[in-house]
Amino acid sequence: MKKHIKFAGLSLALPIFSFFLACSGEVTEKGEPIIQPEEQETVIPGYTAPSYNDNYTGYSSWANKNRWNLANTHDPTVFKWTDGYWYMFGTDASYGNAHDSFTKGGHHFQGKRSKNLLDWEWVPGIMDEAPDWVVTKLNEYRSEQQLPSIDKADISFGYWAPCARVVEAGGVKKVRIYYSIVVDNYIKSGAKASSTFDGSWTERAFIGVAESTNPNGGASAWEDKGFVVCSSSDKGKDGYERSSASKWDDAYFYFNAIDPSYFIDEDGSHWLVYGSWHSGFALVRINPETGKVAAVDGGDYLSGNVTGDFEMGFPWAANGTKDNPKPEELISQGYGTRIFSRGKSRWQPSEGPELVKYNGFYWLFFANDGLDVPYQTRVVRSEKIQGPYYALDGSEMTNDVDGKQNVSVNIFPIVTHPYKFNDRDNGLGSCYGWVGISHCAVFNDGGDWYYMSQQRLPKDVPGINASNAVMMGGVRKIVWSPTGGNPDLWPMVLPERYGALPQSYMTDVKEEELAGSWQHIDLGYKYGKMDEANNLVISSNHTMSGALNGKWSFDSASQVLAFTPNSGTSVSVKVERELDWESSPRKPTIVYAGTQKNLKKSYWGKKSSAVVQ
Repeated sequence: MKKHIKFAGLSLALPIFSFFLACSGEVTEKGEPIIQPEEQETVIPGYTAPSYNDNYTGYSSWANKNRWNLANTHDPTVFKWTDGYWYMFGTDASYGNAHDSFTKGGHHFQGKRSKNLLDWEWVPGIMDEAPDWVVTKLNEYRSEQQLPSIDKADISFGYWAPCARVVEAGGVKKVRIYYSIVVDNYIKSGAKASSTFDGSWTERAFIGVAESTNPNGGASAWEDKGFVVCSSSDKGKDGYERSSASKWDDAYFYFNAIDPSYFIDEDGSHWLVYGSWHSGFALVRINPETGKVAAVDGGDYLSGNVTGDFEMGFPWAANGTKDNPKPEELISQGYGTRIFSRGKSRWQPSEGPELVKYNGFYWLFFANDGLDVPYQTRVVRSEKIQGPYYALDGSEMTNDVDGKQNVSVNIFPIVTHPYKFNDRDNGLGSCYGWVGISHCAVFNDGGDWYYMSQQRLPKDVPGINASNAVMMGGVRKIVWSPTGGNPDLWPMVLPERYGALPQSYMTDVKEEELAGSWQHIDLGYKYGKMDEANNLVISSNHTMSGALNGKWSFDSASQVLAFTPNSGTSVSVKVERELDWESSPRKPTIVYAGTQKNLKKSYWGKKSSAVVQ
């Protein structure tokens, strides 16, 4: 005998099973039972779910790079090239810091490529060693500061956070990639920061640009175009002293030249947003032909015609001092205008800006907090590229606004956050939950929007040495969700990674499919803590119980599910079909994501059981 289970209008004949919720007998910290998915297998003809292990420690060495898929992914940038592949390049990072031995003489900013955003193969990096211009520029500035020069062999380099876009320049379609080279040596002595603290901040970072018509070709296929911008100080050239290696809130640099985000607007203008921690994010205009900071006519930086490359001044305010900084001078010297600030602190827990445009707004995604566990993603928006940028609740994030952003961890919405679904171990390393989910690439395929970032296993997972150093890349779809009380849409990332389910399966969710048991996550901000799932029962009579108690309704046209609790404010979430990565085997399910303006809440959920027809 067979029963038929309906998924997305497909009627699949399967052998009869006992349909029930399997419970592991474990309970959450709140004493609630951990609900397991049904012991059933969902089959989609012609589709095979990914079976690779998220715990890749057994094959993390560079000798196994062709088995990695998205293992060892950090600070990714994503673009689609003319060969039909999606390419990803990122920060030098690997489990156990294996890149330290491998990349001396090879493949900095290593990458991956994929035809379907699911199955990825390794791609060689864009350079073999730090470009000589970095050392030349560094020592030019050190000479002006009357500091000793540093030999290249004595510099500790970091290779961080590239950003690539496809451009047409000089009549040629090419990939233009901005990259960060960090110099981890003290300013005063020039000694490596791993040596004894010398009473100064560490040296500046540099952003350079390279181009290629063959992104799969390795270092020889990339033409380095050199210097674009570097870290700059509003405290003059001599204000780099630091009282303690643990003092962070009086940084020498105003703009930190790492984490570039390259943006091409609809009017053909090119821009670069960059910055990390220090004093916020900077915006500079880019010459489309050269990729360098642009000079414009008429003195109108934002809308003037580009006339060539800007002649960059020294990277410090000429009249600034440690006690009397002059950040306004950095604008006229080419280092940018600030478009995002977390307040008056000079050590703001934000980095990894990513700028995109959708529905007439400029959306600025960014990483929040330290990257090991608490890392999460927030987003603000503006009607103009230079700001002001606003959070969902109307808080202005471009200027200091009387210092009100000093308590700015509450920027909403929360787009990603450390989390854990309550599933039995599936043997594939997916059920420990994920932390450190941020520093994202945001991109679209002409229709759907996607988010990609690192995601780390939690600390102290039994049986995995240094489990928090496991960095698996995660591609997730973005849904544009109502925010409560108005039709305004804001981006939310789905709680499950993208599974490349076949289009024949991706039909609208029907109301009758929603009834059943769900795992619901209140995606609230808890510094360094994982948001854990609680059981939510959605009943066919339009009531709900468990994590939420009250009523629910569904708009099939917009695919929006509204939760209306017995007391409180309604929250609407967008539903979508996606892959359940924690199930065994991995199989399709229904998920939701949404946010609420007044409650300052974000919700994630996935269905644990299907309705048998």
